[in-house]
Amino acid sequence: MHTSVTHSDNEFLIPQEGHMDKDELRAWLRLSMTDGVGNDAARKLLACFGSPQVVFEQTEAALCQVITPKQAQALLSVPNELAVQCVRTQQWLMHQPDTHTHALWTLGDAHYPAELLQLADPPLMFYATGQTERTLGNAVSIVGSRNPTPQGTHTAEQFGEALSTAGLCVVSGLALGVDGAAHKGALRGGKVRDSATTHTQHWHTVAVVGTGLDRVYPRQHQTLAHEIARNGLLISEYHLGTAPLAHHFPKRNRLIAALGLGTLVVEAALKSGSLITAKMALDLNREVLAIPGSIHATQSHGCHALIRQGAKLVENAHDVLEELQLAPQQQVNLFADALGTDNATSNDDTDHPLLIHMGYAPVSLDALQARSGLDTATLQAQLLTLELDGAVGRLPGGLFQRVVVT
Repeated sequence: MHTSVTHSDNEFLIPQEGHMDKDELRAWLRLSMTDGVGNDAARKLLACFGSPQVVFEQTEAALCQVITPKQAQALLSVPNELAVQCVRTQQWLMHQPDTHTHALWTLGDAHYPAELLQLADPPLMFYATGQTERTLGNAVSIVGSRNPTPQGTHTAEQFGEALSTAGLCVVSGLALGVDGAAHKGALRGGKVRDSATTHTQHWHTVAVVGTGLDRVYPRQHQTLAHEIARNGLLISEYHLGTAPLAHHFPKRNRLIAALGLGTLVVEAALKSGSLITAKMALDLNREVLAIPGSIHATQSHGCHALIRQGAKLVENAHDVLEELQLAPQQQVNLFADALGTDNATSNDDTDHPLLIHMGYAPVSLDALQARSGLDTATLQAQLLTLELDGAVGRLPGGLFQRVVVT
């Protein structure tokens, strides 16, 4: 149960399993903000002394028995931004929205996800906003390109919806492209799941972000972030006010990899953060799954490389459940309802003739004209109609690709 949020001159209660007064909050923030003292050294200190407050009561000599002299000296100095961060965090925790909750979870809290403890450097503490009384349950991480093909966007949303409908939490990073599509699909699937049960215990989706939780990045996902907070959870190990710095995002990927039973890569280039996340998942003995794509799309080359290296080739959501060993009959039935028996196939007999000529791989205007025999004006008019209907997407380089809609 969550403690109610109250405050006075002497006490500030944080909405988490236990009480944390101002002094304890300040000690946790100071420990996490001290330069040169990372998560590993902080855990050693906590294991030896029990709490951050006791850590800061130690002499330099006592600290040197646990950490390096340089780290011990750093602990004796108060971080410049500590006072500002304390006030900012207190105000954020005091402001509890009507639809969700702000919380701060530290190592040892009952709400701290056990999956993160398997990391070599689990966060010392992290911020959470959303339905904090719920839990993770079985989860799958979905990652991919920030600039996916139209088909990649649809595929991520489709898998997010189906997996959520079947009872899994979808974990991703709130980035543009595949991440956002997976979150949106998961939210839709979660509504279907909620309509079939009287009590929702698990998050629909979890967004692991690389900024402070008092801001949303990218800005285009403001509405999406609010919807996640109402039905899932957003978490960050970065202090409030932290800007979207480039090096934060590869680091946060380890949390995405750790929270899922497996990581599904929808689209990814050969050198991308998604492949870094997949490598982290392997290091954690998690499953890695990848969706193949067109040989002409650079966004698929990373997935193909993963498959060659042994990742599970995924064609439909059933494959994900089977690989994660989460496919009892009732879940298979849910997938059948959510996706249809053939998942991503369509009936060519009822397709627009131009879609049949197009096939499923990216194609140029000249090649499509040669296949269809249409004059340029007619071809462009039909492509525009199909594009407005959401059946065709434009790719860089003047290419077009069919968007499979179930």
